Amino acid sequence: MPRPITRLPLATLLATAFLAIPGTLWAQAQQPQARPGAGQDKSIVAVVNADPITADQLSEEAVRRYGTDLIENMINRHLILQACQAAGVEVTQADVSAEIQRIAAKFNLSIDQYLKLLQEERDISPVQYAQEVIWPMMALRLLVHDRLVISDEDFNRAYLARFGEAVKCRMIMVSDPALAKTLHERAIANPEQFGALAKEFSEDEASASVRGLIPPIRKFTGHSQIEEVAFSLAENAVSDVLPLGDQWILLQAVKRMPATNPTPQAMPAIREQIVDALRDEKVRDAAAELFQELQAKASVVKVLGNDELTRQHPGVAAIVNEQKVLVAHVAAECVKRHGSVVLEGEINRKLLTQALKTSGKQVTREDLDAEVRRAAVAYGFVNQTGEADVEAWIQSVMSEGVASRDLYLRDSVWPSVALGKLIEGKVEVTENDMREGFESNYGPRAEILAIVLSDQRTAQKVWDLARGNPTEEFFGGLAEQYSVEPVSQSNLGKVPPLRKHGGQPALEKEAFSLRPGELSGIVATGDKYVILKCQGFTEPLVTNPADVREELMLAIQERKNRVAMAKLFDELKEKSQIDNFFELAKKTSGGVPTSGQSADQSAVVPAAPTAQSGSAKTPVAPASATGPARPARR
Repeated sequence: MPRPITRLPLATLLATAFLAIPGTLWAQAQQPQARPGAGQDKSIVAVVNADPITADQLSEEAVRRYGTDLIENMINRHLILQACQAAGVEVTQADVSAEIQRIAAKFNLSIDQYLKLLQEERDISPVQYAQEVIWPMMALRLLVHDRLVISDEDFNRAYLARFGEAVKCRMIMVSDPALAKTLHERAIANPEQFGALAKEFSEDEASASVRGLIPPIRKFTGHSQIEEVAFSLAENAVSDVLPLGDQWILLQAVKRMPATNPTPQAMPAIREQIVDALRDEKVRDAAAELFQELQAKASVVKVLGNDELTRQHPGVAAIVNEQKVLVAHVAAECVKRHGSVVLEGEINRKLLTQALKTSGKQVTREDLDAEVRRAAVAYGFVNQTGEADVEAWIQSVMSEGVASRDLYLRDSVWPSVALGKLIEGKVEVTENDMREGFESNYGPRAEILAIVLSDQRTAQKVWDLARGNPTEEFFGGLAEQYSVEPVSQSNLGKVPPLRKHGGQPALEKEAFSLRPGELSGIVATGDKYVILKCQGFTEPLVTNPADVREELMLAIQERKNRVAMAKLFDELKEKSQIDNFFELAKKTSGGVPTSGQSADQSAVVPAAPTAQSGSAKTPVAPASATGPARPARR
């Protein structure tokens, strides 16, 4: 029996926006609490060429990168847990299982099918789902149950939003109010041209591509003013200019769509769906309100990241209403959520450190500072004299979620410098490189029309049609009808000019062999078949290679360095003996012991990343080292 759905809505998985706070309240309440001053965990989580990485080192690195962010979430969870304890709220495993069964049944799936789907599509294990989504959701429902009143008016509005009368409209959206006024005058003068105006001027690309058509507008679904205007318009009538955030919009009514009348047999299921959606919405609102109340009343001291408070409260990460959150707990949570990623980074660091030692090279502070300056210049952070504006660059890095300047140097700059040291003297820029680089960057480019097909039979058919009618207009029509590539299909075959040595040798060879107006043969590239029509060639802006030799030399050197660095890193990994016991433990037992816990105390199941839990990028990886030192986005 086929699955009734292919992708579960995120709103179903994270039933309230408040649940974006990562949590394992259920597991935390049942697990033994780590003791302040507990001994360090020297168990080995990985070995790189006989050089071990301990669980304590992994915990330290995980806290270094994610502890400051995660402590905020842990404080929030403690506030909720304390509220549950004060209210006597308890959600058992049986309650959780019953809720999962109920949700699975809504999708006509067995529990096994539903949990498998979660694992495949959201990378959420059954244990994670039970502990980090369902349990908190049910706890919050109980905490705010007295606020979850669904009235007849609530139901009726939601029913009309789903099944009520609707207006099919076209829309023009622009950011310039003067342009909006001009377009309004033109649309009023000639309503039949509204679609053409939307296609040409609207800044909303999704609707502009279909001549302004937007999903039907129903009442009680969003912006009340927009709904009111849409329902007041006669067919083909154009609205006044309406403000929408920082944009200005025009609407044109296309037709009025009557209400849908479900059968009486379908109404019980529809009522259940609507009530569930309303309850979830009210849970979101009530939970957010409750949390604001808890925060306002709470006494919170954040210790982690504050050197003075750390000396006063050793082993403590935060104090929430006089209850301590231990650093050991933060470390366990960091490892649970990010252990695999952090450990991979530490393995990579070991490989580079070992390679530097073998080669007799080292990375100095001066090397790091020079790389930071280079990165700043590469990304356009320069002062009025053209020198690197390092502070502005660092601020930009920090704004992308990097916890500290030291982490940027450690995770992004150091690998770049280390790999650069290891390839010194191994990369040469030849005259052939310079010739190809000049042709690619400054030489003429082929201006072409293209049709991309997915099978040879269709390609042969389209090629015959194009040969029979050699005009560009006809070729453009064929592209619009047959091309499977979005740019050529939507632009009547027009694609960006093709340059030499750009990585598409078959297409480049064919394109530069054509004369203006000439049709190509069928070019097979990968699993696609391409037909080209030459429109001509651009005139080079630079004709003398000597004029750009220095700039070109630097660019080619940089590109070849990146390739060499990536190749070297791959070789290091291939030649090394790496034993990752952390990943092995996850695969064989569903969890790994972390610092502050012995293997017989608990198993830590790694959590799926959330929007607030950081990047899934490896802290120290070739991707962060093969170009100017820039951190991975978080």
